[in-house]
Amino acid sequence: MPPNNNQDVPGRHVQFLTVAEVAALMRVSKMTVYRLVHSGELPAVRVGKSFRVPEQAVHDYLDNAYFDVG
Repeated sequence: MPPNNNQDVPGRHVQFLTVAEVAALMRVSKMTVYRLVHSGELPAVRVGKSFRVPEQAVHDYLDNAYFDVG
């Protein structure tokens, strides 16, 4: 019997976002997201000709992007 790929494996559930979804979430252009991906600041995986960004990576990036202006 083949393994059930629908089972949740602890620590293995990753939600991926499209570049457009990341841009909307961050309120920036898609080009800005592409720049972040190509510079290595935002991790992504390539699926065919498209990129997918782990949702947690977006949250981590935004958490680390805060800076004190005062």
